[in-house]
Amino acid sequence: MIVTLKDGSKKEYAEAKSVIDIAYDISEGLARAACAGEVNGEVVDLRTVLDSDCELNILTAKDEKGLAVLRHTASHVLAQAVQTLYPDAKVAIGPSIDTGFYYDFDHEPFSREDLDAIEKEMKKIIKKGAKIERFTKSREDAIAYFKEKNEPYKVELVEDLPDGAEISFYSQGNWTDLCAGPHLMSVKGVKAFKLLSSSSAYWRGSEKNAMLTRIYGTAYATKDELKEHLEQMEEAKKRDHNKLGREMKIFTTVDVIGQGLPLFPPKGTKMIMKLQRWIEDLEDKEWGYVRTRTPLMAKSDLYKISGHWDHYKDGMFVLGDEEKDKEVYALRPMTCPFQYYVYKAEQHSYRDLPLRYGETSTLFRSEDSGEMHGLTRVRQFTISEGHNVIRPDQCEEELKACFNLNRYVLKVLGLENDVTYRLSKWDPKNTEKYLGDDEYWNSTQEVLRNILIEENVPFVEADGEAAFYGPKLDVNVKPAIELTDSMPCAYVCDCSKERVEQAVISLGRKELGAMIADNKPIEVVCDFCHTKYTFSPDELLNILKNK
Repeated sequence: MIVTLKDGSKKEYAEAKSVIDIAYDISEGLARAACAGEVNGEVVDLRTVLDSDCELNILTAKDEKGLAVLRHTASHVLAQAVQTLYPDAKVAIGPSIDTGFYYDFDHEPFSREDLDAIEKEMKKIIKKGAKIERFTKSREDAIAYFKEKNEPYKVELVEDLPDGAEISFYSQGNWTDLCAGPHLMSVKGVKAFKLLSSSSAYWRGSEKNAMLTRIYGTAYATKDELKEHLEQMEEAKKRDHNKLGREMKIFTTVDVIGQGLPLFPPKGTKMIMKLQRWIEDLEDKEWGYVRTRTPLMAKSDLYKISGHWDHYKDGMFVLGDEEKDKEVYALRPMTCPFQYYVYKAEQHSYRDLPLRYGETSTLFRSEDSGEMHGLTRVRQFTISEGHNVIRPDQCEEELKACFNLNRYVLKVLGLENDVTYRLSKWDPKNTEKYLGDDEYWNSTQEVLRNILIEENVPFVEADGEAAFYGPKLDVNVKPAIELTDSMPCAYVCDCSKERVEQAVISLGRKELGAMIADNKPIEVVCDFCHTKYTFSPDELLNILKNK
């Protein structure tokens, strides 16, 4: 067996070897730091035995994928600590996430004091240093095991696993959990962590299911890295747009109106107006779009035809009762089906294509209350939408144009280098979730992938995260702390004395005459940036003469 390492060097073995054994063969220090292995591009457990030629990369906590394994292990230590302190708590799931980890429990909410106590218990567990062992069970044995332990969520997870799936468990001391892994070799590897908060979360993300309590935490390889992250979080709080936007009177929310329904005072409204005028002129004059306008609501019939009723109804504001009312309406969560009927309103030739429809549209989505924050997640929002009707042979050209328009807008706004790209694809193993056939999905995904490669844009691919009607190219903005570290943020007003003069002119001759008669200078303040402009009686007289 020949194992090719990341640096191109090769290791040859006469017999099968585990990833951790190979790590020790390379370097004892590397083995101690190892979190997982990456075999032919797939992250695997350190316990994984290799028995054929392959490419191997030993992952440490310095690697993003290795850090994710450390954090996943931390989530299991968290769950063990919770069930030690609160034996009645039922466990659900506990994955690693980009910023740390979480675990969901069927238990009443945890206070900050509770989290501190859980942290202390986690430290006790880590100090004992239990080895982490992996083993498998049959479906029947796994279900029986969790029924005996009265863990209904784990039973459901096992029952939903596909036929033939390997059902693996990880144990640490006297505590065991259902998990696909991978994990560290021992809980001792969790050295620097912090529990951050507790919130509510629906089981499997559906409001139809039980409400669980989620504990968020983060973990790093060293205490210094953890300290730096926590300090960054504090800085990010200071720069939180939800806080600054209210202080600067750009937007606000009111309980009596509702969560996720922002109000925009004059300053915020001016910002929106400027952005809207700019993007509409840009699309129409330089990118070949034509303006359309569609209703804010429609009958359920429209959404049933488009597929949104079956795939997206839970995220919509429905007006009426399907069982009682002759007609049921819903506020629009998107304009796609509306734009289709704009196209259908008149006959077109294939020679007319592409047709590019642009609309500045206000949309409504029924978001969970726990998911909303400032303007990043709301129930009513306004976006600049484009819907392009094209021939199949125009697909690549039009998608590339859309991508370049997006990059141009980001560049103008100073955000080009502060976003990441994510190609969200369908799940070919779960096709009932989507419209269209294999050929449509695979060809469209390939076009998007090729555009990203051609434009030399780093991106990640995510299976199963596409919309039900097609793949997506998600543009994700970096967190506030990263943005403010990379670029100076400031609100710049384009006012000037000449522009303010136009406001003075609009006062009318009578008002101007009265000001001149007072023989005193007047002061005009820009209501956006508060810059003061002074006009002398002579300047006012010249304005009146030129009026």
